[in-house]
Amino acid sequence: MAEQELVVEEPKVERPLQEPIVECVPNFSEGREERVVREIVRAMRVFGVSLLDWSMDAAHHRSVVTIAGAPEAVAEAAIRAVGRAAELIDLTQQVGVHPRMGAADVVPFVPVQNFSLGQCVSLAHHAGLEIWRRYGVPVYFYEAAAMRPDRVRLEDVRRGQFEGIRDAVKRDSSRHPDVGLGELHPTAGAVAVGARQFLIAYNIHLHGNDLHAARAIAKDLRASGGGLAGVKAIGVMVDGRAQVSVNITDFYTTPVAMVHEMVCRLATRHGAEVAEGELIGLVPEAACAPGSAEETRPEWLRQTIGFHADEKVLEKRLLRPVEWP
Repeated sequence: MAEQELVVEEPKVERPLQEPIVECVPNFSEGREERVVREIVRAMRVFGVSLLDWSMDAAHHRSVVTIAGAPEAVAEAAIRAVGRAAELIDLTQQVGVHPRMGAADVVPFVPVQNFSLGQCVSLAHHAGLEIWRRYGVPVYFYEAAAMRPDRVRLEDVRRGQFEGIRDAVKRDSSRHPDVGLGELHPTAGAVAVGARQFLIAYNIHLHGNDLHAARAIAKDLRASGGGLAGVKAIGVMVDGRAQVSVNITDFYTTPVAMVHEMVCRLATRHGAEVAEGELIGLVPEAACAPGSAEETRPEWLRQTIGFHADEKVLEKRLLRPVEWP
């Protein structure tokens, strides 16, 4: 009888599941007073939340903050930030080129790791209810968190901006907030709270001040005008220069390189010339393909001012958050 081989099984090692991570990218209607923005950012310092990025834009009169971490902690940080913004920002005194309806204008929750978009919807609804309960700021839910089909698109929710919505809610009950009474906060307006996938905010400057060309390019570029899928765009003036301000809501379907290429073609058609671009906030690493190294960067990334992968790529920032102000 042949000797049987002794097989010793290695003990199974239970690998800990990765913790769920949610990103939140609140936008605030203040881009000129650094003291105010720092106060709002400081209010977001909650255990379990990392600060990944914050920036100010004086021309748009807007600041964008990116945080990430444990879902409940991120929601709490966002709620507190809305409250602090309501204390510090008076929309009746605020004017900028970017559309806005609230001191804290938009608060989107984005799934990053081991957390679904559906779970982000629940998180958004919780945050919206708490924002109203604590601070009396009314809330509109948008994107995946929308409670009505006509409020999925942010531009539909924000139609008329602060002043227009403030007047509309008094005479049209269909414009009332999803959470709150039939009126806006007198100085803080209302906040749009949503759940969505990654969004890339990408601005492309034009040489010169041809606002007509910027608006024509934006109209042809955006999905609603028959342009690229998952693209929203407006033409604006920034510091005396024309700019095409773009939001890419599905960079897998419509990569940034495709957007840049089409803007270049449209600029030629409308007698304009493309200058440098800029990224607002962070971008997923996949959006920088084929690579973020200088020698492998795509054309659009080479023309993007101030791009450093360690500072602008989400996955890298998750490993090295920035210091709280």
